[in-house]
Amino acid sequence: MSEQRLFPKPIADRVTTPFSSAMRAWFWFVRCQASRIEGARVVADASDVVRPCDPDDIYNAVMRLRRENVLDDRHLQVIEYYGLVERTPDPRDGREKPKYDLWCDAMAALEDVLIARDIVLPGAEDAFHHPEKMIKMTGELPPCRL
Repeated sequence: MSEQRLFPKPIADRVTTPFSSAMRAWFWFVRCQASRIEGARVVADASDVVRPCDPDDIYNAVMRLRRENVLDDRHLQVIEYYGLVERTPDPRDGREKPKYDLWCDAMAALEDVLIARDIVLPGAEDAFHHPEKMIKMTGELPPCRL
């Protein structure tokens, strides 16, 4: 039997946009999985924003962490549930505080893997809040009506 060769999937020649955090990559993966279940074909370079990976790469990173016992079943249950509802656990709610701790552990471990693979840009999540990176908004902004 001949040896199987693996070839990397070609990504478009457009500029890729890494995720700003593992959390954003995870939420993207969960949305892609939901779309796949509904019948969509999801690839990294099919939308306006080209991502540096396929959704399967995020899944494979999580499963690798599971196999290495960095994450356990409780971590997977928490990130699956909160990924589906598209929010993080609320640390102020006593019932969600233990889940928040598991979520943070999982995202920290996943972030290290995704940074090493250039899927997440280190420190990009905090960049939005830096005053030197803020832009001044111009034009009239009407008051919000309640």
